[in-house]
Amino acid sequence: MNPKRKTRLYLAVFVVVAVAGTTAALMLALEQNMNMFYPPQQIVDGTAPTATTIRAGGMVKDGSVQRDSQSLAVTFTITDHLGADFSVAYTGILPDLFREGQGIIVQGELGGDGVFAASEVLAKHDENYMPPELIDLAAEIEGNSGS
Repeated sequence: MNPKRKTRLYLAVFVVVAVAGTTAALMLALEQNMNMFYPPQQIVDGTAPTATTIRAGGMVKDGSVQRDSQSLAVTFTITDHLGADFSVAYTGILPDLFREGQGIIVQGELGGDGVFAASEVLAKHDENYMPPELIDLAAEIEGNSGS
């Protein structure tokens, strides 16, 4: 094999190995940051993995919120209103939009006992949400246009 072909072969092998290594490193990095989402039915039926950081979501069941008077600990139940309910334990400050009947997403780990230990609680709002500042502005504009 002449030296020019040998150099090209080495270069091609190097490029293939470099691309494969970069792809493998990228996949590994993305896998560590990926959090799968599970609805209440998959949490209850055991489809969701335990001892792995996941996200779950549903509606906060009416009458299920119990706050500890001595700490920021709170427990509540998430439901899909189709019979699948699971308990969530969280310690921290809840979002302002958190309330019973509200749709939420929790991130954390599902324990072997079926209780979801949340490290983060995200409250969702509907498509009609408007910040209070804009509500006041809209009321002013509406009041001025009616005069």
